[in-house]
Amino acid sequence: MITENLTESSEKPTTKADVYSNPKEWRKIVVKYQKPCLKKAAFQIANTLIPLLLCWIGMAYTYEKSFWLTLPLILIAGGLVIRTFIIFHDCGHQSFFKSRKANDILGYITGILTFTPYRFWHWEHGVHHSTAGNLDHREEGDVWTMTVEEYEASSKGIKFAYRLVRSPFILFTIGPMFLFLIWQRFSVKRAKMRDRRSVWWTNLGVAGMVALGCWLLGWQKYVVLQLCISAIATTAGVWMFYVQHQFEDVYWSRKKDWNFAAAALEGSSYYKLPKILQWFTGNIGFHHIHHLSSRIPNYMLEECHNAEPLFQEVPCLTIGKSLACAKLRLLDEENNRLVGFKYLKEYRKNNSTSAA
Repeated sequence: MITENLTESSEKPTTKADVYSNPKEWRKIVVKYQKPCLKKAAFQIANTLIPLLLCWIGMAYTYEKSFWLTLPLILIAGGLVIRTFIIFHDCGHQSFFKSRKANDILGYITGILTFTPYRFWHWEHGVHHSTAGNLDHREEGDVWTMTVEEYEASSKGIKFAYRLVRSPFILFTIGPMFLFLIWQRFSVKRAKMRDRRSVWWTNLGVAGMVALGCWLLGWQKYVVLQLCISAIATTAGVWMFYVQHQFEDVYWSRKKDWNFAAAALEGSSYYKLPKILQWFTGNIGFHHIHHLSSRIPNYMLEECHNAEPLFQEVPCLTIGKSLACAKLRLLDEENNRLVGFKYLKEYRKNNSTSAA
């Protein structure tokens, strides 16, 4: 049964040890799924952006009648914005279409719809892909993560700031809205000029979109609906990103021992969602495969996961299991696991015993 899923030249299943020691082993697996399909891409655009437009029309009509009639449409629209963001995300990886120009054009359009600067965001995201799980390069596009030792050695001010940022209330409510609606309106000097310009062009596009929405619906109605949709989309999106890299046995390593394939398969979770949520999140729950090869379009991720026995061994999270991830705050580097703040009591006790 297993051999049916292997390449013809294989005599035995490809193991994690194989792909960790030889990049050619995993590249020959993923290359089969890296070919964009125009038909699938076009269908995904149609079944995402057209329903999103219809939701806005429906919300505009039902808002004056009853907010309870509007609420289901807001929830659906929030899910469709997440799906739109996944299309934006694929365009930046040049995986959605074969054409670079087509990816860039659609990337800018979906970036405006999701309040995200196309080139600048993907510059930061590229850093994330190249350094995920590397303790010596915790840089752009990651959730702030400290080791237990680093936290203990920090000042009271840093400890307070870290606890504040890592609190679920900030991390999954205020933080996501601030990040997408405000923080992403600015760039940083260390980015290339073309990446910084994408922030300016996106801001101009967002301003035009907001002005059009206010003109068509009235500013109060538009602002209420847009904020509700953004709250749902940003909170769910940040939660997805969080659990894909912040689970108990997640892979972290120092630069000298860091391995790209290990960071992908052990540092990125397989978030097994119900089919309807998998659809709204554009298959990004197959995050282990995405990190192994960002050139695989989202509409090919599930097929790749199901076809290759190697991917059945990766960390798997369900919605129920993932809730425990919200309690994880620090990396216990010695035992290579994420822990909560309660672990500090045990850590301090062990250290005081050792010192004595």
